[in-house]
Amino acid sequence: MTNSSALAIVLAAGKGTRMKSERPKVLHPLAGAPLLFHALLAAKAAGLDRLAVVVGPGMDDVAATAVNLDPELEVFVQEDQRGTADAVKAAREAVEAFSGQVLILYGDTPLLRAQTIGRVRAELEAGADLAVVGFETENPAGYGRLLLDERGRLVGIREEKDASEAERALKLCNSGIMGFRSGRTLLDLLGRIGNDNAKKEFYLTDAVALAHAERLEARMVAADEGEVLGVNSRAELAAAEAVMQARLRDAAMANGATLIAPETVFLSFDTEIGRDVVIEPHVVIGEGVSIEDGATIKSFCYMQFSRIGEGATVGPFARLRPGADLAKDAHVGNFVEIKKSEIGEGAKVNHLTYIGDTTVGARANVGAGTITCNYDGFAKHRTEIGAGAFIGSNSSLVAPVKIGEGAYIGSGSVISKDVAPDALAVSRSPQEERPGWAAKMRERHKRRPKDAGNKGT
Repeated sequence: MTNSSALAIVLAAGKGTRMKSERPKVLHPLAGAPLLFHALLAAKAAGLDRLAVVVGPGMDDVAATAVNLDPELEVFVQEDQRGTADAVKAAREAVEAFSGQVLILYGDTPLLRAQTIGRVRAELEAGADLAVVGFETENPAGYGRLLLDERGRLVGIREEKDASEAERALKLCNSGIMGFRSGRTLLDLLGRIGNDNAKKEFYLTDAVALAHAERLEARMVAADEGEVLGVNSRAELAAAEAVMQARLRDAAMANGATLIAPETVFLSFDTEIGRDVVIEPHVVIGEGVSIEDGATIKSFCYMQFSRIGEGATVGPFARLRPGADLAKDAHVGNFVEIKKSEIGEGAKVNHLTYIGDTTVGARANVGAGTITCNYDGFAKHRTEIGAGAFIGSNSSLVAPVKIGEGAYIGSGSVISKDVAPDALAVSRSPQEERPGWAAKMRERHKRRPKDAGNKGT
């Protein structure tokens, strides 16, 4: 991959009417991040050190998403959507101030790999004036066709509506992704692109024929069809998600994790998974999750913005909400929810429990049915459970409260005051017993008329 300076112009002004959504197309999520984010991430990974995004009027949310990734990114507005060349012209100011390579990418093409962008850049460095990413498909309908001469050189791109019958039969198609040797090369070609076509739009693809007429060299970089998939509908979004998830799963397994049924595990673009991690079937991992070496994630778990420490075990049927932080060898079991809490080394929270805004010390044991009552209707409060403490089943810990190291909480207790280290705290209503009461009740029930309990129904 070349290290020379380069500018990426990412076109993101499309309204995405086929998505049937109020949300701009490029902001629809893929593996936990907007489509536009993936395009920008690939550009940065390919060494494109200057980024510009072209948006439509009123698309402030798209601009904000782009700037959030790179505060130095430039945003330009395409006032009237009159084709791809017109969109690039909207970023003319960025091109004029730049002498290096310029690449045109698309915010709705999220599967493009940095390696393919690198190959485009390499062709430009090797002498091409213009490089186009093309692909072959058995179903070319809707795509522009790449036109090659008898020597296999790229001489033009024909949009389908303007193509002849013979050209429409071609299966070599244009992805839309293009690179230019310099900003000057791009501007010279842009200045001569017209709109003499069926849609009366200014097509950037016409730059290839113009370059050929001037004896500039245009080259093609081949890519897989799936990599250059443009997302224009919900069905295509689902197809892109399937491709992205397959990539993420393959990467996790290649790095030493075991996914027992990988097709049932869903990852996020930023998921970090260590070696010797085991992930059982039917697990959903949202954004911001790291899973350290040797951890086990059992079936039917869901997690976001959480850390699972080395050798820890989660699930089955556990939910880790933002801020869950599990230390080494911690255990979080079935039907347990953890939110904004630290679970100490070797601590166990194994059954039917809610832990929120809590610190659980090392080797503490939290029994089944325990609830940390962290919310009073107005504010959240913290619970602190000391190292080695034992919380009996079906206990409620009313925050703010501290349970000292080694303390015991009797089952069924409601604890609203701090408990000293190594103390026993029990808070229950006195048990009352009435001998023979059950037998007398059953006897009275036998003497009642059979329909006595049904009156008025």
